[in-house]
Formats: sequence, C-alpha cells, structure tokens
Amino acid sequence: MKTSERKQREVQQREELLLALARTMLIEQGYAGLSMDRLAEASEYSKGTVYHHFATKEDLVTALAVQSNAQRIALFDRARVYNGRPRERMVALGFADELFARLHPHYFHAEMIVRMADLGDRATAERLGAFGCQDDLICGWVCDIVRDAERAGDIVLKPPTTAGSVAFGVFTLAIGTHEAMTKLPHTLNAFEIGDPFAVMSQNIQHFLDGLGWRPLVSEWDYAETLRKVAREIFADECNRVGLATS
Repeated sequence: MKTSERKQREVQQREELLLALARTMLIEQGYAGLSMDRLAEASEYSKGTVYHHFATKEDLVTALAVQSNAQRIALFDRARVYNGRPRERMVALGFADELFARLHPHYFHAEMIVRMADLGDRATAERLGAFGCQDDLICGWVCDIVRDAERAGDIVLKPPTTAGSVAFGVFTLAIGTHEAMTKLPHTLNAFEIGDPFAVMSQNIQHFLDGLGWRPLVSEWDYAETLRKVAREIFADECNRVGLATS
C-alpha cells in the first residue's frame, strides 16, 4: 500500500510539474507556441510520459483550465456564504474573482488564453466533463444569489429577464474586462483605466442598479461591504497581495 501511495504521489507531482511548465509556455508563446514536443523537451521527460498524462494538446490545456478553475472555486465557495444581503454576496463573489487574478496571475492569464482556444472534441471526455461541471457550479452559485434576491423582494424580474440572464450579464461584464486585461492591455491606457478591477466592479454595480436590485448604490455603502469581506473572509489573501482590509 505504501509503495502504491508513493507512486501515485510521484505521478501527481510529475503532472503538476508538466502543467506548470505548460502554463509558462502558454503565456510566453501563446496557444500556437505550446506543443507536446516542446513540453517534453522542457520537462526532460519522454514524449511517451507526457502523453501518458495528457492525450492531446487540447487535453493538456483543458487540464490547465480545470486546475485554474479549482483555485477560483475555492475562493468563490468562501465568498458566496458571506453573511449579508444577496447583492452584498454578489459583491463578495466579485471580490473573490479579483483576488484569484491577483493571487494567481499565471493561472488567470493562461485560463483566458485557454478559454479563447477551440478545444473541439480532442480533449478527453473526462477532462471536458470536469471543466464543464466546474463552470456549471460557479454559474449555479451566481444564479442562486439572484434567486435569493428575488425571494427577499430585493429584485423583481419581469419576463424575458430571468435569474440566468442576470447572472449571464454579470459574467459577460467580468469576462470582457478580464479579456481586455489579458489580450488588449493597451486599451486600458487608451481609455485611461487605472484599476480595471475597480472599473469592472463599478460597471457591474451600474448594471445591477439598472435592474432595480436593492439596495441601490445610493442606498448602501458597498465600499464598507468590500472592506468587511476583505477583513472577515480574505484577510490572509489580502495581506499576500497588499490589499487593505480596513
């Protein structure tokens, strides 16, 4: 049993090394510059060993996305149960997303590249399924907060607006900002954007105000909500990235 456990640990450590190298190659050389041959050469493992872990290049980058999403989910899971109004919990999720990008910049940038790639059906069903389940979990959490706001009477959704469409709106604002930060950094200067995370948060708040989601920005101190989330949930992480908690 001990020998078997040691071998499993060694396999896991080797896979994590391969993923770390692949992530660096992806960021430095782009999707086209990442290949199984180059990964084998960089890792000093045989091509057969690399293919033992990842069936194809698409399987490799899906594994990168799964690993990245796991880091985000760990933060989201803590933020989503913040003891506050539903809209405050949405703010907490947004802050968790910002922390993910600040804590794990390599994961964040690589994931943005992976999400824009056409993985097709060349990744294994197991990894594609895992990636899809992760995204479904996050989407479900966001939709749950919208539904909680409906039940509390904080927002009234009239057809065709649904909890899903509200959640989708929040997602598109976040993903669009992330994509601009990763692929079009010059646009931040062109639009004189100092802190893209602050602008993203502000735009999401405008969107939620437009839906009439109470309390409106004019009715609530969401800056204090952010300070409480930072202080009560993510104090250690904020210290690591130099964000104030008070």
